[in-house]
Parts: sequence; structure tokens; C-alpha cells
Amino acid sequence: MRLHRFSLLGLLACAVSLGAQVRPGIDVVLADSAHLIAHKRLGLLTNQTGVDAAGRRDVDVLIAGGYRVTALFSPEHGFRGLEDRPGLPDAVDSASGLPIYSLYGGTPLSRLAALDSLDVLLVDLQDIGARYYTYPASATQLMREAARRGKSVIVLDRPNPIGGDVAQGNVRARAGDPDSAFVGFLPIPMRHGMTLGELLRLANDRLHLHATLTVVPAAGWRRSLYFDATGLPWVKPSPNMPDLESAMHYPGTCLFEGTNLSVGRGTALAFQIVGAPWLDTAAVLERLREGGGGRGEGLLGVEVSGMTFTPRAPTDGKYDGIELRGIRLRVTDRRRYDPTKAAVALLAALRVVHRDSLRFNAPSFDRLAAGRDLRLAILAGRAPAAIWRAWGPDLARFRRARAGYLLY
Repeated sequence: MRLHRFSLLGLLACAVSLGAQVRPGIDVVLADSAHLIAHKRLGLLTNQTGVDAAGRRDVDVLIAGGYRVTALFSPEHGFRGLEDRPGLPDAVDSASGLPIYSLYGGTPLSRLAALDSLDVLLVDLQDIGARYYTYPASATQLMREAARRGKSVIVLDRPNPIGGDVAQGNVRARAGDPDSAFVGFLPIPMRHGMTLGELLRLANDRLHLHATLTVVPAAGWRRSLYFDATGLPWVKPSPNMPDLESAMHYPGTCLFEGTNLSVGRGTALAFQIVGAPWLDTAAVLERLREGGGGRGEGLLGVEVSGMTFTPRAPTDGKYDGIELRGIRLRVTDRRRYDPTKAAVALLAALRVVHRDSLRFNAPSFDRLAAGRDLRLAILAGRAPAAIWRAWGPDLARFRRARAGYLLY
């Protein structure tokens, strides 16, 4: 009897270590809540990340199960997640023959007509866990239109790949409608620690959308779990998000999109590296280690090192084919790492070492940073620790406010 108990516990431990306990919302709704979609005309906002635990596309699983899917909607990067440009046209899914209405381009009247013909809008997208990602904004815009037409919305939820128990960075002051860039419209920090379903609950409330919204949770996910502990297949959420390591740095290094440094687009290390032809790697690293915040707080849990890299056909157009001097970040302790602090420390070091070379694209940077305060603080030479200490009260208020929207 004792041996049997030991074997059972061993099997359970193996299952937990492999992450086999997590099921995404698509699996949960089909197994436990099929009544929500049975005998309904379904629209599906998704892309290549909308797959079940076995890696099969939602649309294929639904159709094979006898459900009536009549229209597909796609966010930035398109239905297959291969495009990294604006103005994506409507299309047709060759496998299912269903029309795809692009929310990142396309014909607005066509997608609104498609919404009119539906009973239920399903949403299944893998968010990345940072304020800048555009998928929540696309989903919110479509949810608004669904609400105006009296259509119910069901989110098939997925884990936050970089965990859900940490909130970091500065906080956008208030909610506002998604702009043409679909960036940073919710009153959340750079790293928000929420799932897409939770974010849409917040958006529905704060923007007064009055949508009939149901979130089907990802079964077995806990807020402390990172994606590599879920057992789910990693599908690149966007062309320049190759793996979990990139996702871990993205809440910080995405800020460099608003500067004249490359973030590694056109390489296999997007958002894990920053660089430029003029960068003095040794001097920046020395300054970073000396002045990276109070007692090195900005570098906790991360290793920084010099390297060279050459972007090939980068979609941001920065330094195509030019060998760059760069700095690479590697996470060494997830519990201690704050990518937003590391980014501020790196920006401050760059400002000191390369005062005449570092340039900001003010509209782009300020959109990402939720205003001009961060850019002006860097330009004024403000200490990194002073910058992020000022975020504390807003972060505390956000953590209290988000509690009403959390599902896990």
C-alpha cells in the first residue's frame, strides 16, 4: 500500500513538472461548457496562437465538433501571424474556406456585416503580458462592436506567459479608446500580470462597453506559473517573439522601439538584445553596473553582456545588414528580475555614455511609456532608482484595483 501511494505521488509530480495540468479555454469550453456555443452562429477572433493543448487550430477543432463557425477575425500580424506591417487586407482561410476579416486593415463595413450575422463572438489570442501588445486592443474594439449589436462575447482564456503574480513599471493614468497603433489604452502598468480574459473584463468595465462577456478560464493555471511550466506548445505570438526569454524582457526592452537602437528584430534574439553601430559596449556596461539603480537593483535577476549582431531585413528598418555592437540580457532569476527597471537603468547608462548619439522618437516612445515623463527624466539625467520609486504609489493602486478582475 505504501509503495502504491509513492508511485501515485511520483506520477502526479511528473505531471506537474511537465505542466500537463493546464488546459486552454478552447479545451475547457468543449469539454465542460459546450452549451455556451452549441447551435450558435460563431465568429472567432484568433490567429496562429488559437490552438488546443494538442496544437490543433481552434477553427478546425470547432468545425470537426459540428459547431457552426461562420466568420474569422484576425489582429495585427494576420491570421497566420506571419505579417509585420500595417494595412493587412481581408482574406480567406484556405483550409476551412471561411472569410477572414482583418482588424489591422481590412474593410470595416464587411466585418461589421459579419458581426451582424453572428450569435456569439469567440476570442482566443495569446497575449504576452505587456501593456504595449496590441491584441487586447483589437479584441476590445471588436467587443465594443459586438456589444452594440447585442452579441455575446466569450473569451477562451490562456495563461499569461510571464506569470500573473507580478506587476511592474509605470502605470497609464486612465483608460482611453485604443488609438490607431492599438497600444497602451488601459490603465495598467508595463507588465500587468493579467490574462487576456482578465484584461477584457477590465476593459468592459472601465470603457463602459456593456458587453455580455463570459471568460472561460484556462484550467489548471496558477498565477505563479510561467509558460514553460504549462505543458502547452509555444506558438510565436508575433513574428518577433521567438520564445519565452524574449517575452520576459519585452516589458522593458520594447521601450527601445522608440529610440534609435535596434531591439534585435531581424535576428533570433529579438527583445533580448539592443544595439547600434555607435554603441561603446564596454563603457555602457561599466556605467550600467555602477549606476544601475540603488545598489544594482536594476540588474537583479539578469545578466548583461556585450555582443555583436547583424539584423537581416528587420521589420523596423533599423540597421539592415549592418554589424551592431550590442548588449544582451539573460534572465537568471525570474523572481527577482524586473525588466522595466533594467530598461530604465540601461537607458540612463546610454544617456550618460552616448549623450550625443542616443535619440528618441518622441511620439513612439511616449506612446509606449504612457506619456513623456519617462523620456524627460532620462534626458534630464535623473537617477534610475528615483524614476522607478516614483512608480510605487500608482503600482500599489493598480494592484488593488485589478483584484476585482482576476480569475485565478
